[in-house]
Amino acid sequence: MDGIERMIWVTFQREGIHQYPDAPEEVAFLRQPHRHIFHLKVWIEVEHDDRAIEFIIFKRWLESLYGDGALQLDHRSCEMMSDELHAQITAKYPGRDIWIQVSEDGENGSFSRYPKPQ
Repeated sequence: MDGIERMIWVTFQREGIHQYPDAPEEVAFLRQPHRHIFHLKVWIEVEHDDRAIEFIIFKRWLESLYGDGALQLDHRSCEMMSDELHAQITAKYPGRDIWIQVSEDGENGSFSRYPKPQ
């Protein structure tokens, strides 16, 4: 069917430690290293409807990018995490629309749409 835009999505979680050194005074506690469970959801464009990218393989590959143990994120934000992940996905799967959602504890987070290059 012409005109259909297809994307698949996968989710995964990773424990991480980060901090916000320049946090405003009312949330000064964020200046110190603190733990979150980061929830990630990644959408990627696919060309057809028959497992162009298999969900489980894609998810396992994404998870493998983070190694074992808690992520040491230093000052990186959800948006920065998204940009870094996008660069790795694009290197493996070039020329696709990619959307990435990253949240802290499933409560607050970011959503970024990365259009495919024209």
